Amino acid sequence: MGIRIIKTALATIAAIYTAVYFGLEPPLGAGILAILGVEVSRLKGLRSALVRFVASVLGLFFASLIFTVFGFHIWAVALFILITFPVLSRFQLKDGIVTSAVIVFHLFGREEVTADIIGNEIMLLFAGLGWATVINLIYMPKDKHLLEGLKDYVELRFDTIFSEMALTLRDPSHIWNGSELLEAHEAIEEGARRSVLNRENRLWGQELYWLNYFEMRRQQLELIQQMLVELAFVFERWPQNDLIAELMEQLSEDVKSEVYTGLTEKKLLSLEQRFKATELPRTREEFEVRAALLKLMHELERYLDVAKKLKKRKVILDQGQT
Repeated sequence: MGIRIIKTALATIAAIYTAVYFGLEPPLGAGILAILGVEVSRLKGLRSALVRFVASVLGLFFASLIFTVFGFHIWAVALFILITFPVLSRFQLKDGIVTSAVIVFHLFGREEVTADIIGNEIMLLFAGLGWATVINLIYMPKDKHLLEGLKDYVELRFDTIFSEMALTLRDPSHIWNGSELLEAHEAIEEGARRSVLNRENRLWGQELYWLNYFEMRRQQLELIQQMLVELAFVFERWPQNDLIAELMEQLSEDVKSEVYTGLTEKKLLSLEQRFKATELPRTREEFEVRAALLKLMHELERYLDVAKKLKKRKVILDQGQT
């Protein structure tokens, strides 16, 4: 927010001085247009400038026609709004309504429609929106370090979550408040928002890594929540608990890996085959726990499928993957 205020101040000053230099009236109008034109990303700034310029030119056209026919009366301004605003909204130009109103009110204050006045308003648009666009293109804050920090934060929370799940499998009486789930969710949502801005600031070449990364973590966090639902039904310790706990500990260690090797998936498939070869439960309690463990493994398989789709692949299985 601080950087945007500084950018807005620079664009406003430059626009006003430009208007004064070229003798545009009123020069402060260029400053107002510059304030409206400063945006949070380069791509958004370009789109905003184009929309505001086109909307203002159309508004100027309709206003000139209305004021010429009906005169410069206050009720004519209301007529302009009733006619023009729906048109701008219809053509996806509603973001330029305020800018258009600024220009039209200048025209109304002059109480005449001439080529010089129209030219003056067009030049004000170029001065205000032009400088806002220039400042937007010159500098945008870099989000790379912030995104990397959020990535590390999320992975640390995933690390803790899997470690706690492993502890619970080994000791069903283990108590964990689950605060890392909320913390991971908040960091993922902030990372997703920042990754959109990061992409919009790259005019040449699309940066999709961060979008894919936080989307992957968002989907995986939903699956982790499903795992925890099944884990809640594991109220006794059986030999199978320890085997799945080992997988959770593996995930805890490998969560920071940039590539998907398929190592954990291979271990999971092996474990599923081992479970199939195990004799059937002898008691209702054992049946319920093992059923919950089986569902937990299915959710874990889905978790790995998400990583398989969105992470980089690696042929050589020499390191962790999730």
